[in-house]
Amino acid sequence: MSLATTDLHSILYVEDDLHVRTTAKLVLEVIGNFSVRECSSGQQALQAAEDFHPDLILLDVMMPELDGLATLKALRLLPHMADTPALFVTGLTMPEDLARYVGVGAIGVIAKPLVPLRLAGQVSQLWEQRLQVV
Repeated sequence: MSLATTDLHSILYVEDDLHVRTTAKLVLEVIGNFSVRECSSGQQALQAAEDFHPDLILLDVMMPELDGLATLKALRLLPHMADTPALFVTGLTMPEDLARYVGVGAIGVIAKPLVPLRLAGQVSQLWEQRLQVV
């Protein structure tokens, strides 16, 4: 399946903050019409990924135990997740931070604090922009 013909339907969302996770999941499902599987930790994401094949991985960066970067690296070891596009959601958006995220394969970053009514549009826009990267 080529990237150009892949629509965004399903998201694996990893966020340790319950309030942020619940709000974002609701917005992504209701406004974005996406199917979202939520996880509260990197470890839970690795378990969920065993039988879930999302179109997109959405990851918080700062999480206890397994942070977002380590979680993405571990997810990439699963054959069906090796090329799944990923976005980081974080308050750490200095240029050196952004370079690290791109360096581990992220297609973009959504800055915290999240603006719930803009989230689905931000995700869709970054999803579409990945097609323009050569």
